[in-house]
Amino acid sequence: TVAEAPVVERSYLTKAWNLDDKTSRDESKLGRLMPYRQSYLLARKTFNVNNQPASPAAAHNTLTPYDFDALETKFQLSFKADIGSQKDINFLGLKTLRLWGAYTQQSNWQMLNTRNSSMFRETNYEPELIATFGTGSPSGLKLVNLGLSHQSNGQHLPESRSWNRLYLQGGWEWGNTSVLARGWWRIPENSMKDENPDITGYVGRADLVARWEPADKSQAVAVLLRNNLNWPNNRSFMQIDWSLPVALGNSARLHAQLTSGFGESLIDYNHRQTTLGFGFSFREW
Repeated sequence: TVAEAPVVERSYLTKAWNLDDKTSRDESKLGRLMPYRQSYLLARKTFNVNNQPASPAAAHNTLTPYDFDALETKFQLSFKADIGSQKDINFLGLKTLRLWGAYTQQSNWQMLNTRNSSMFRETNYEPELIATFGTGSPSGLKLVNLGLSHQSNGQHLPESRSWNRLYLQGGWEWGNTSVLARGWWRIPENSMKDENPDITGYVGRADLVARWEPADKSQAVAVLLRNNLNWPNNRSFMQIDWSLPVALGNSARLHAQLTSGFGESLIDYNHRQTTLGFGFSFREW
């Protein structure tokens, strides 16, 4: 008898970006929806409520303070679909190319604010087009992403916020730890139509996501760090997500999230706050 070859466990970045091209599909159709960023549902409290959102754009300043609660429900849905791929490109050490369409939606719901009809305080919409170049390396630098992102909250004046950007992102992996680091360039807008002209000074110009998950996949920890790269007037943001080692069925786990800094959401892009949330997240794989 011929001994069976050992099954090699696919790493997190390999699965997340299908770097080994093991997703079988009909080439004439879009690929199935796959996880992109973390999807979760949390009860979240802010320790500095933004009752009067503001922007240097005059028409985007709230004149009358809102009656918001510090406690609200926050949820995020995020997925991507494989649009097409090209193997064996062999260019500057890059071996494969895959094109993705991605979408992330984050909502903040004043669920217990019944005196104000339990309204949605804000929803952020972010569609993206991403080109992923795989290096074919089993560790170290495994991918390079080129992305085009639009983010907006779909609100009317004075709460409307939006921006567009191009980004370059690298993905590294060593064992159970992965790192995604990117920098971006904001696509300029007409100064008369720019709803948040100073957004890069607060939300920043670069971010880094470090993720660790043990071999038994019992839990996962992700740390997001974002910075404006302006040392004389430095502003930043940090988010820590911990998928707790308590399973809720086969697809969800308890989840804790801590954030601190500027830009927790678009309407709060220039508002500094600390938030703490608990709930559950959907397993990425």
